[in-house]
Amino acid sequence: MRYYLDAEFNGFGGPLIALALAPEDGSAPFYAALPCPDPTPWVAAHVLPVLGTEPIARAAFGQAMTAYLAGDPDPVLIADWPEDIAHAAMALIARPGYRHPIARITFELCDAPGFDAAVTSAVPHNALEDAIALREFMLTRGC
Repeated sequence: MRYYLDAEFNGFGGPLIALALAPEDGSAPFYAALPCPDPTPWVAAHVLPVLGTEPIARAAFGQAMTAYLAGDPDPVLIADWPEDIAHAAMALIARPGYRHPIARITFELCDAPGFDAAVTSAVPHNALEDAIALREFMLTRGC
């Protein structure tokens, strides 16, 4: 199945704060967050107030994401921004030399001309709402 991906992170190139996967079929999404002990001023003003979930430890985050995708033999994660894919891939790393068990996963970077999560999302800068907005935008265009 295809899952539309969005991530929030602490500034350009910064650590992951939250990640969401909105399934193509509209079933229950995945959404989890990590602690952000030293947010940039922009993140403190725009992302943390709309986080909407309690942060969990990195190990639990990776385990939860892997468990969520476990029943899908061929998950495809689709994002409109390369850094979202990078953060999703990094979440699969359990510790040095070990990854969370997932048999197969595909990442797809899509071009979404005209998409602006800040305009179309029900709650801008909330990874879950932004992933849902991306899903709706792409599905209405047949992507």
